Amino acid sequence: MPVELVTVARQPLTFDVSLTGTIEAQDSLALSFPQGGKIAAMLVDAGDRVAAGQALARLDPVQQEQARAAAEAALDAALASEAQAEQAARRADAMLRRGVGTRAGSDGARQALSAAAGQAERARIAVDQARRALADTQLISPQDAVVTARSGEPGQIVGAAQEILRLAALTGLEAVFQTPDSPQLDAAMGATVTLQPLDRPGATLTATVTEIAPLVDPATGAVTVRAVIPGETDTSLLGGAVRGSVHLPAGTGIVIPWTALTATGDLPAVWRVGADGRVAIAPVTVERFQTGAVILASGIEPGDIVVGEGAQMMYPGRPVVAGKVRP
Repeated sequence: MPVELVTVARQPLTFDVSLTGTIEAQDSLALSFPQGGKIAAMLVDAGDRVAAGQALARLDPVQQEQARAAAEAALDAALASEAQAEQAARRADAMLRRGVGTRAGSDGARQALSAAAGQAERARIAVDQARRALADTQLISPQDAVVTARSGEPGQIVGAAQEILRLAALTGLEAVFQTPDSPQLDAAMGATVTLQPLDRPGATLTATVTEIAPLVDPATGAVTVRAVIPGETDTSLLGGAVRGSVHLPAGTGIVIPWTALTATGDLPAVWRVGADGRVAIAPVTVERFQTGAVILASGIEPGDIVVGEGAQMMYPGRPVVAGKVRP
């Protein structure tokens, strides 16, 4: 019977990983107001590109403006008291030098001046704090970035440190994948990944694996893999789905086409062709499966010839000839 004959050989193996993930910024910033209040204005929206120092949102500043005005008024009063205490201290010193004053009077004037100076310093600190609180009613971009999420709206009451905006810094992009755990993943560190953005048919990017999570995520049962995309940051890719492929060397092994695999009882097997051209069943041990092929751990040796296509038609001792030869 004409069948496909496959000559067994030991071949270099690769561990092929196909991943689907998303493109994210390498550095993401969550922005919030340091104090609570009512949002007066949101000046940007998701997708906007912002510059360092640009105002992004504002709180209603009425309370902070009133607190600043009160603190500045208290500072003016404290400075006036300090000036009066300084004049009184000078007079007491002059009277002591002329012999018409007392040491106790001079010391008392100096103590009053010290207290007034301390009060003035506390008032200055209060003014600085009030001015910072007023400045904090405006949310400023710390660097050039792209707005990726907006969770605040005008009129909304927000608490201190409640996230209002999320920015993607323009420091680079990375592809983030969730993949099943495998011992071969350790070899992926530093490997090159071919990326295909799903919303850009035909486009291809390359990335380098820079991080493999040491633990499995208990929520997803997967391992997070990150691959940095070199080159200029293309903000239009942010959030897009991407398919990644990485090929890792995995030693050598015996590879046969899937059509060659059969079974004897509950065990996998192949049909081995003898020198007389007749087939005999040969139990094998499967190491793993891959697309279109089976990798064997034992059962046959390099140089053996096995039946590929047509294996389902075999029985012990059946003579075969080469209908198609696969190297």
